[in-house]
Amino acid sequence: MKKISGICFFVVMTCCILTHSSLSLAYAALGLELWYEKMVPVLLPFMILSGTLIRMGLVNSLIRPVQPLFEKIFRLSRPGTYVILMGFLCGFPMGARTIADFRDRQELSVTEGQYLLSFCNNLGPVYFLGFVLPLLHRESILPYLFGMYGIPLGYGILLRYTVYRRKISMSQTIFTVSAGGTPVMPLLEALDEAVYAAGRNILQLGGYMIFFNLLNLLPGIFLPDGRVCAPLLEISGGLSILGDRWPLYTLLLLPAGGLCCLAQTGSCIRNTGLSLTGYFFHKLFLTGLTALYYLGWFLLRPDTFLR
Repeated sequence: MKKISGICFFVVMTCCILTHSSLSLAYAALGLELWYEKMVPVLLPFMILSGTLIRMGLVNSLIRPVQPLFEKIFRLSRPGTYVILMGFLCGFPMGARTIADFRDRQELSVTEGQYLLSFCNNLGPVYFLGFVLPLLHRESILPYLFGMYGIPLGYGILLRYTVYRRKISMSQTIFTVSAGGTPVMPLLEALDEAVYAAGRNILQLGGYMIFFNLLNLLPGIFLPDGRVCAPLLEISGGLSILGDRWPLYTLLLLPAGGLCCLAQTGSCIRNTGLSLTGYFFHKLFLTGLTALYYLGWFLLRPDTFLR
């Protein structure tokens, strides 16, 4: 059945590309442009810097000022604290990439990594504040910041004291080199490995962006208004296509990030022992919580809703 579905999909996509070559070129070019202009300059430096710090074993020193606060709230290891910071500050899929780096070095357990993945892989605040809110012509900022980042953070705290209360003990969150972790590297060796890994990953992410933007051919051809499906496939290209239509719909799609972000996350966590299915269901739940938040806002303050 999977083989038949795959062959049918390949045949349909090939026919659509051949019969709508100009449109397919435009969608593919959109994905390439967004990757080159948005993802490479924003994510690649963070990937290289983060990978170098992790390989040199400097994470503990970097996060020492905030570790006491995060330890009281989340009761996690220092790598776990670093994942939270990177996941909320750098954007998709940096949270997943950082978790995978620590898993490769055996500095995070599978359980802690799965917990962090449930809420630490989000849309970047620079992109959200600099592109999404201006695109939707939003005047308020703080309510939308809470909807985008406060809800996942609260969800992570809730999970830590319910589902993961007994699954992650403080002893499980301490991984050292003597306990099986990978030894630290000198600067040049760490930088070399970080650049190589970041370059490979950024190329993979670019391929996903081009492919999922190209998939806009299908709803564009077969649906009356295929633009509505664009953010479901790839969030950056989708928002460029959809524009400021249906702002609530757009806001509800942001926590998950579209199928492209799901595929990118799967690429990052491959061979780490982490579950993409679990990540997907957490994102669905976060989308539901976000919908309840905006519904409550509308019921309490309809005069200021979506302003």
